[in-house]
Amino acid sequence: MALAVAFGAFGAHFVRDVLTPERFDIYQTAVQYHFFHSLGLLIVGLAAIHVHDSPWLLWSGRLLIAGIVIFSGSLYLLVATQTGWFGAITPLGGLALIAGWILLGVAVYKR
Repeated sequence: MALAVAFGAFGAHFVRDVLTPERFDIYQTAVQYHFFHSLGLLIVGLAAIHVHDSPWLLWSGRLLIAGIVIFSGSLYLLVATQTGWFGAITPLGGLALIAGWILLGVAVYKR
C-alpha cells in the first residue's frame, strides 16, 4: 500500500505535468488498481486470522500480488516507456486479480 500511495503522490506532483491527459489517465488507473488490490491483500491477511491453513486463501494472496504486479506494473511501464505492447499483458493481470478475489470468497465460504 505504501508503494501505491508513493506512486499516487509522485503522479499528482510530478507526472501530471509531463504526460498527456490520456497517458495520465492510464497512470491513474494503475495507481487506483494498485491501491484497491493492496487493500485486498490486507483483507486476505485478516481472513487468515480466522481461516487457517487454507490453500484457497494462500492462492488468493498470490494471485492478488501477481495481479498488482502484472496489471498495474504493465500500465506503469506503458506510461514510462510509451511502449504499447505492455498494454497487451495488462488483461492477464486483470484475470489474476479477478481470480484472487474469487478464491478469497471461496476461502471464506468454505470456512
